[in-house]
Amino acid sequence: MFHFNFDIEKLVQVLSYDPCSPMIFSSGVFLWLFLVFITIYTLLHRKDTMRILFVTAFSYYFYYKSSGTYFFLLALVTVNDFFTAGLMAGTQGKIKRKMLLCWSLLVNLGLLSYFKYTGFLSGIVASLMGREPWVYQIFLPVGISFFTFQSMGYTIDVYRGQIVPLKRLLDYAFYVSFFPQLVAGPIVRARDFIPQIRKPLFVSREMFGRGVFLILCGLFKKVIISDYISINFVERIFVNPTLYSGVENLMGVYGYALQIYCDFSGYSDMAIGLALLLGFHFNINFDSPYQSASITEFWRRWHISLSSWLKDYLYISLGGNRKGRFRQYINLFITMLLGGLWHGASWNFVVWGALHGTALACHKMWMEVTGREKGEKSSGIRRVGGTILTFHFVCFCWIFFRNTEFSGSMDMIRQIFTNFHPELFPQLVTGYWKVMLSMVLGFLLHLAPSLWEQKAGKAVISLPLAGKALLLVALIYVMIQIKSSEIQPFI
Repeated sequence: MFHFNFDIEKLVQVLSYDPCSPMIFSSGVFLWLFLVFITIYTLLHRKDTMRILFVTAFSYYFYYKSSGTYFFLLALVTVNDFFTAGLMAGTQGKIKRKMLLCWSLLVNLGLLSYFKYTGFLSGIVASLMGREPWVYQIFLPVGISFFTFQSMGYTIDVYRGQIVPLKRLLDYAFYVSFFPQLVAGPIVRARDFIPQIRKPLFVSREMFGRGVFLILCGLFKKVIISDYISINFVERIFVNPTLYSGVENLMGVYGYALQIYCDFSGYSDMAIGLALLLGFHFNINFDSPYQSASITEFWRRWHISLSSWLKDYLYISLGGNRKGRFRQYINLFITMLLGGLWHGASWNFVVWGALHGTALACHKMWMEVTGREKGEKSSGIRRVGGTILTFHFVCFCWIFFRNTEFSGSMDMIRQIFTNFHPELFPQLVTGYWKVMLSMVLGFLLHLAPSLWEQKAGKAVISLPLAGKALLLVALIYVMIQIKSSEIQPFI
């Protein structure tokens, strides 16, 4: 009897929120819960409302396991924007509609600003006044940047007359909280997702196989590449760059470029794959961004759902390219500046966004001076040179993105340019040969032709169910062998 009670207590502990161990896709708890979830989900395939209610409830639980009781913020945004959009659709006057839209933006941006930027802003004001900050730290709910943007996009689309508001609160709650993309994207547009909600559940053999393939790719990127090089090399360099030579710092920057790509795109792969297993289609979110030959192309390939959101709802709202060239450059700069601040409340993110905004404006100016057409791609040696230049510019910007202090960024840059010591490279490779091998493998896979990925995907799709299961078990076994004891959250 005592043993039974102990097991129950342990189960309750595992299923309860633990701030030191949030539930993520690559955790064992999620894998077991998903097996139970998908079983019940399949049994409800003919009962649309019950299935939608079940998924919504699971999504809220998933968010609870990520941020505790702050799931009420998700509910607040959902209820507010559902009824605001409904009122907006039934209102004829343009001023009243605009006021309703402003209310939606005020609630979403107000929540985002309070939880994400209060400490940052209080620090700025305090430094100007010569006082200590009155707010040091406020808990940041996971994914608040994503679900507020997603919900804002819905109300803006309703205001613009591009979509008709939903009639059921449950359907809208399902859309905003859908757990595969809830905490780290991709940002799913209402016009793409809402038509799929009430469709009869159907998962074709190709959808299932593609979903498994993407989940395998995501787990491989996250655990085998990103987490491994982060724990065993990248973190050590960035914690104290002055302890290492310039060549070690440069390899650390290259490592972080690969780490953040594998971490972020790995999450997106798993989110898209899980959605496919549930019968839903998401758009691609990463398209081999380090193959880009210009900074403009990079932002068409990196975090596509965010860059397109910023373009449609911020850049175009600022005037886009409709008010002259100079204003277009300013709009590009402001968009990326705010995009940088969206990533985090720190001057480092502001600098990162400003660098990318300046680069986008300069590239746009260069395209106009040279008379090149929009979307025109370079080829041959010019493309190779452009790819190398773009990659290193992006890596330079990652230095500011990764470091929490300017001093750390400047120390790293100083080491690279004044204390390089290339003769230490063979020693570095020997000492960190497993990390270097992982980095080479990661970059080679990233730079491989897309045709290779398509063939690999088709090979997994063609496997029988037992073959797919065997692949997944083999990958999980490798993950267990190399992963650290602590959960490595997504960046």
